[in-house]
Amino acid sequence: MSKSLQAKKATPGPSGASPRADSSKGQDQIHSWLADYADTRDPALRDSIIQAALPLVKRIAYGLARRSTDPVEDLIQVGSIGLIKAVDQFKPDAGAKFQTYATHLITGEIRHYLRDKTAMIRAPRELQELSFRINRLVQNLTARLGREPSDVEIANELQIPVSRVNEAYEVDRRRTLISLDQALSNDAGSEQSLIDTLVDGRYHNNQLAKEDRFMLSEAIKQLRDGLREVVQLTFYEDLSQTEVARRLGISQMQVSRRLRAATAELHKIITQSRKGPEKKSSS
Repeated sequence: MSKSLQAKKATPGPSGASPRADSSKGQDQIHSWLADYADTRDPALRDSIIQAALPLVKRIAYGLARRSTDPVEDLIQVGSIGLIKAVDQFKPDAGAKFQTYATHLITGEIRHYLRDKTAMIRAPRELQELSFRINRLVQNLTARLGREPSDVEIANELQIPVSRVNEAYEVDRRRTLISLDQALSNDAGSEQSLIDTLVDGRYHNNQLAKEDRFMLSEAIKQLRDGLREVVQLTFYEDLSQTEVARRLGISQMQVSRRLRAATAELHKIITQSRKGPEKKSSS
């Protein structure tokens, strides 16, 4: 055990074993714990260092929040990733201060997040300015008309085509990030999350195909032995009618008749199976 760890256990600070040090010596204390962590890689000590340095993440996050609508809590979470990297990668013997090193990584993580977010919603400057003018005009027209103005009224006021108004609205739509967990109401009055409505058509078709195959397999099990055997050899083992006849010791004509009978029987079984739930629900 290192001397600093022994000293920490022997002489706990005002808050006991908590890593939250007095502000006047907080950074020196964190640096000391980092030296111990570099030797021990103790997970508990790592968590303590992260908790003690978290105020640094919050200060940077609030400083980089560009608008009041920016999700500061999200920036803190993103910045915490940089802090964790700093704790794991910091080398106390390199001569740099941990606060300087951590600030670089925390700021980098947050700026990278903000760049990615901006890239998703970037639009031509002209459209951004038009969107701002339209939003301000809508407020004025709503107050004057007592209702929200139509796209045509907005276009007339600005003397631009209606299609241009729609382009500006598209900028606003792309700027608004929607949570996939957002609840949506349907006509029946029930709610479901947005992600539940985003169904991949290929997945849906694949599911239907699986259901059809399962229903067919269950229907084949209900066929008489002679019919089931002919279906199995013809469609699953891919034998010709001549080969099936030879395998079963019957004529090709008999194979053909059994296939027709099996097809008709399968159609009947599957039709009744699909009607079954409807009868139950209507009763």
